[in-house]
Amino acid sequence: MAHGIPSLNERMAWWRQARFGMFIHYGLYSLLGRHEWVMNRERIPVDEYARLADRFTAEKCDMRHYARLAREAGQKYMVLTTKHHEGFCLWDTKLTDFKSTRAPARRDLVAEYVEAARAEGLRVGLYYSLMDWRHPDGAQCYRDEAARQRFVEYTHGLVRELMTNYGQIDVLFYDVPWPLKPNGWESTRLNHMVRTLQPQIIINDRSGWGRGGTLMPEDYDTPENHVKASPPYRDWESCDTLNHTWGYNRVDHDWKTVPQLLSMLVSCASQGGNLLLNIGPMGDGTVQPEAVARLKGIGAWLKRNGDGESIYGTERATCEWMNFAFGQSPATVRGHTMYWHVPRWYGRELTMGGMETKVLRARILSTGQEVTFKQSFEPTIRLQFGDLPESPPDPDMTVIALECDGPPVHRLGAGCVVMPDVP
Repeated sequence: MAHGIPSLNERMAWWRQARFGMFIHYGLYSLLGRHEWVMNRERIPVDEYARLADRFTAEKCDMRHYARLAREAGQKYMVLTTKHHEGFCLWDTKLTDFKSTRAPARRDLVAEYVEAARAEGLRVGLYYSLMDWRHPDGAQCYRDEAARQRFVEYTHGLVRELMTNYGQIDVLFYDVPWPLKPNGWESTRLNHMVRTLQPQIIINDRSGWGRGGTLMPEDYDTPENHVKASPPYRDWESCDTLNHTWGYNRVDHDWKTVPQLLSMLVSCASQGGNLLLNIGPMGDGTVQPEAVARLKGIGAWLKRNGDGESIYGTERATCEWMNFAFGQSPATVRGHTMYWHVPRWYGRELTMGGMETKVLRARILSTGQEVTFKQSFEPTIRLQFGDLPESPPDPDMTVIALECDGPPVHRLGAGCVVMPDVP
């Protein structure tokens, strides 16, 4: 602990156990239902867009409902968009009147959110967009030093309020450091202030640049809309959506299925990362029933499978999977146990190639059924399971837990014939 700030490992300990969180995108853009970038994409004038605040009632925005839904989904923490790129603040800031407490809602939604998350036993995260389309200095700061100084002080002041007024905050998720660089945001000073006010907080990698033009990686990386592991010993979190947009989009009905979402979660956990899965409430705050159904489906799967035994607290697996004709087969690891999330069920027999560690026991996680197996190392490395149920024991994704005599190691193509290119 340096200067009262816990070490990185101490601060990240709960997060590495969690593996799964809820993102919430909610703001004025939710009223239009054309995604969160609508002001920019449709070139809506600032004054015209600002009038949306006169319609912002948030009458069905129930933060406790969101938190209960997150808990039922098996998510361990939440992150709320306190201010998105549009500049509208969901708390009772003293620095602007463009806020939810001056809209017809007359509510400090950040306060309600923080209270709700804590009541459901969830860690609290706050999203803050550095970019601001409405503030007069938001773009001017790039070419005008006086504007930059004013906008930086405004930005630091808003972040200071969020870090001061709501008790312990566990995660600060910055977004879009446009247009300032390399040190325009004075991120070193900003994050020193944040850590002074919230010593235990973890901060993502999007706070711009530090003193001398050095990148401010902070605590963890944030790949977006895809799963991409950071190098070993670097924490990371993939943020992604249930359909294809973050803010409510009334024409986006292309919802991912529960198995698809589980594959994303498993892929993150298998590579030592987390999944931050987003909901975009409608303008009045209602969560779309399709989103509710999918989150509850994930939660039910986690409960069926040992209360998330194959996800929570798992480590980066020493495994390489062949993404070939039958798709990918992600595995997670905890200690000497590997959890094979079987992507396709072929009936009473399954074969895994390349499992180098000796397996002592195999069981189906959702039912506890012991699985018979035979492991061979010559002439090739193969693990053959027999006497399995004809149908998949879990309709969404079956997990076979393999207890090994050491840390599980699986290698792509180990002991296998290299296939020539097919013309």
